[in-house]
This record gives sequence, structure tokens and C-alpha cells, in this order.
Amino acid sequence: MQMAELSPAARAVLTAVTLKRYDVPPEGLPAFAEEMAPLIAAALRAAADQLLAVEWNGQIPADTEHQLGINWARDALHVLANELEAH
Repeated sequence: MQMAELSPAARAVLTAVTLKRYDVPPEGLPAFAEEMAPLIAAALRAAADQLLAVEWNGQIPADTEHQLGINWARDALHVLANELEAH
């Protein structure tokens, strides 16, 4: 996985995991970073799906402002997940 190919957001997510686990940036553990990327992507997708579930359960007001925020957050998590899976 080439870190230079990742967006700053995707790089930050991957870096947070490798620093938390090994106190080393992903460049220092390329095999671990490649192994973790799809797992992190799965977690991000689960978080995105949960945002949608909360909305459906009526726990968040369904006004336009909240709906746009929910949609943006869900889409952003999916973009990060797609990017991590592609690398």
C-alpha cells in the first residue's frame, strides 16, 4: 500500500490504527497496514450503516438539516472505506 496514494483522511485513519497498535506509522509496517485496511473499511461501513439505522429508528429528527448531515457523514465514511479497500 502506497501511503502517498491515500487521501489525508484515509491516511489519518490508517495511521491512527498503526500508531495505537504498534506506535509506528503505517509506512513502518506496510504488511500490517495492508492487512488492516480492509478491516478498517468494514468498521467504517458498519458505522455508516449505523447512522442510517439511527435515522430510521427516529432517534434523530428528520428535518432537512439533520438529514443532510446524516447523508454527508454516511457518504464520507463510505468514501473512506472504498479508498482503503482499493489500496
